[in-house]
Amino acid sequence: MALTNTTLSNKVIWITGASGGIGEALARELAADGARLILSARRQTELERVRDSLPNATQHVLLPLDITDNDAITAAIATIQQQIGGLDWLINNAGISQRALILDTPLETERKLFEVDYFAQINLTRQALPLLLADGGGKVIFVSSVAGLVGTQYRGSYSAAKAALHLWANSLRAELFDQGLTVATLFPGFVKTDVSLNALTGDGKALGEMDTAQANAMSAEQFAEKAVKALLGNKSYIVIGGLKERLGAWVSRLSPELLYKMIRKSKVR
Repeated sequence: MALTNTTLSNKVIWITGASGGIGEALARELAADGARLILSARRQTELERVRDSLPNATQHVLLPLDITDNDAITAAIATIQQQIGGLDWLINNAGISQRALILDTPLETERKLFEVDYFAQINLTRQALPLLLADGGGKVIFVSSVAGLVGTQYRGSYSAAKAALHLWANSLRAELFDQGLTVATLFPGFVKTDVSLNALTGDGKALGEMDTAQANAMSAEQFAEKAVKALLGNKSYIVIGGLKERLGAWVSRLSPELLYKMIRKSKVR
């Protein structure tokens, strides 16, 4: 359900990972609120499907992109500058998850997870900053994870990359506050998407199956509605999930020792 407001009317918002899941749900929520979207992902046909389903479909721009390709990012920024002229929000949503124990995960897979979930995100953000700052400020949103706050079994590298992203966002927020940039980090718990299907196993291949926890989680649409409401309320630290995930995030800040005991007993697959 879209929020009843005009805050996002004609705002230009770039969403990566927009071809499904959380990215698609955010696109629907933001488009219904009047935003003009730039939709990026690797799968052009899926981007076209998403765009065609949105209100005012013809005003939204498709920008197919592999976020790990530095030259492609540079070209994408130039395209936005030439075709649109500015950027109000950047939502770094593209990413990949993990389902492998640490002892089963070689360095090559660790590096692949960090390349997608950390280095690509900060590289794209850094290159987009001139556009965001051109009119006196903008908003950068990072989609981290509750796993990046608590760390769980089967997600060692993923949790580490998402934690690194969170702290880089904190530094960015502090450094560019005086230039009008606002930075928010979303920490999703379990959301019912295809994320576990595409999660990397130890050998770097996709898991190819839906986790029980993922299958029983909140919908991407529910997540997007809560996320956009929090972003419009100028929240910067946004945890969205079920009771177990929200409790874990809270305990991580108050009692790490208790958190460690909770995690050991938690079912995370």
